[in-house]
Amino acid sequence: MIHFNRAPFVGTELDYIRQAIEYGKLCGDGLFTKKCSELMKERLGTRHILLTTSCTHALEMAAFLCDLQPGDEVIMPSYTFVSTADAFVLQGAKIVFVDVHPETMNIDETKIEAAITDRTRVIVPVHYAGVACEMDTIMDIARRHHLKVVEDAAQGVNAWYKGRALGTIGDFGCFSFHETKNYTMGEGGALLFQDDAYLERAEILREKGTNRSKFFRGQIDKYTWVNYGSSYLPSDINAAYLYAQLEAFDAINEKRCWNYAYYQTHLEPLEKRGLIEQPYIPEYATHNGHMYYVKTKDLETRTRLIQWLLKERQIQCVFHYIPLHSSPAGLRYGRFSGEDVYTTKESERLLRLPMYYGLTEEQLKYITDSFLAYTGY
Repeated sequence: MIHFNRAPFVGTELDYIRQAIEYGKLCGDGLFTKKCSELMKERLGTRHILLTTSCTHALEMAAFLCDLQPGDEVIMPSYTFVSTADAFVLQGAKIVFVDVHPETMNIDETKIEAAITDRTRVIVPVHYAGVACEMDTIMDIARRHHLKVVEDAAQGVNAWYKGRALGTIGDFGCFSFHETKNYTMGEGGALLFQDDAYLERAEILREKGTNRSKFFRGQIDKYTWVNYGSSYLPSDINAAYLYAQLEAFDAINEKRCWNYAYYQTHLEPLEKRGLIEQPYIPEYATHNGHMYYVKTKDLETRTRLIQWLLKERQIQCVFHYIPLHSSPAGLRYGRFSGEDVYTTKESERLLRLPMYYGLTEEQLKYITDSFLAYTGY
């Protein structure tokens, strides 16, 4: 069986976990939490980065720091994971969904302005598959309408827009280090921002509403409860696993991009015959090999292909999100602005291929040969 995903393992993880245990501070903000933060700040060009227990929690923190009030509106694509919307719904916001570009499955920036009302407060671009949204346009819209921008860069660690790291362009950026991502700590995430004005509130929010971070830095002689907060700190054991991955930033990225290029080259004959569509990378974007997908003719074709690959070839391929606007919660907490021209139609055609650091060339050949051998397109 060729599984859809295998968490990366570079070989130094267990040694770093042992070091974390010996250091003696296994809770949040230990030795490796700090190492991860410093490494990413340097590599990605962000002023502040706070590790969290998940990207969901990073999004929740960003939503809280946006000072939303019940009834405020947040614009985002419907083609995204539920956490993107959940974080803002928890603050009482109404979600306004807009259509996607069929080429990238990213939010269509030309549809955003028509969705803005006097209650709009935030735009949430989701960098699908580690391919950047058109951020110059989105940031310009946000500036003109005095809106916050929260980048959902769950899939975008070490991906770039015109030389700027995804997650560092908007007011806030949110990363995922889930086991399905390029770099992992099992479950985890990070909140990124540049503005120093957010730091104290973010630390208090992340430390259960206390000023404990200032206490540990020696800025106060005791800490206390000062505001709303929750427990968003990951264990330093998780951070130790992640640090091994971050040290291998380039090796992991190069291998995943090599896998991507292999798929792109060897499946091109199917696209030339009009049987599938391959991914598109805009000139402004540098992707990170997070995902490789193809699009089939329609939902029925995709369903047959997934079943055949699993039953006849033991290859696990999967589809992705069900658009949020058509879900029960999406109908309750949101609305779609404009017409759903591409979101549903394109989501029903998309099929994700196995993609992970340990995928071998032999396995890649078997997968692509299987796609070429299939006759049911």
